[in-house]
Amino acid sequence: MPKLWDATIEAHRREVHSAILDATAALVADRGLLSVTMSQIAGRTGIGRATLYKYFPDVEAILLAWHERQIGSHLDHLAAIRDRSADAGQRLGAVLEAYAAHSTRGHHDNELSALLHRAEQVGHAQRKLREMIRDLLAEGASAGAVRSDVTPDELAGYCLRALHAAHDLSSTAAVRRLVRVTLAGLRPDPD
Repeated sequence: MPKLWDATIEAHRREVHSAILDATAALVADRGLLSVTMSQIAGRTGIGRATLYKYFPDVEAILLAWHERQIGSHLDHLAAIRDRSADAGQRLGAVLEAYAAHSTRGHHDNELSALLHRAEQVGHAQRKLREMIRDLLAEGASAGAVRSDVTPDELAGYCLRALHAAHDLSSTAAVRRLVRVTLAGLRPDPD
């Protein structure tokens, strides 16, 4: 097969895959997790059921793929924020604030949340996030902006647990206050 043909087929597959994920997310948002069927997804996507089954075996597999895409997008967003500044302290603060702000947009459907957060990709994403924050903390400690009497890995755990509280916050101002308090706990001792 010519390369152009291969590229066109692969692009089409990616488009269909993405359309399936988007249609499923929209249906779950409209109808709830338990009432979405593969037939509805095929209809919303504009493909036949047989084609849909070539991509995914069931609704759960589609939702897990959608969630993996969301997680990847969020990590890419945090990496882009991290890379905007050369100052270690500014980079750390910007990433923590973006992470906390994103945490306020959690899943409101308990069944959907339970399904999505038991997946292996969540553990992988959490490790990548922790590594990113740990590396920023190590840079900050080297620059004298972050305390060095606690390991960067322990501080990363502190940050993630502290900012998990953002899930319950409803305003940007409250998120920013929480980030400021978290950052204050990272400052070096003045002695």
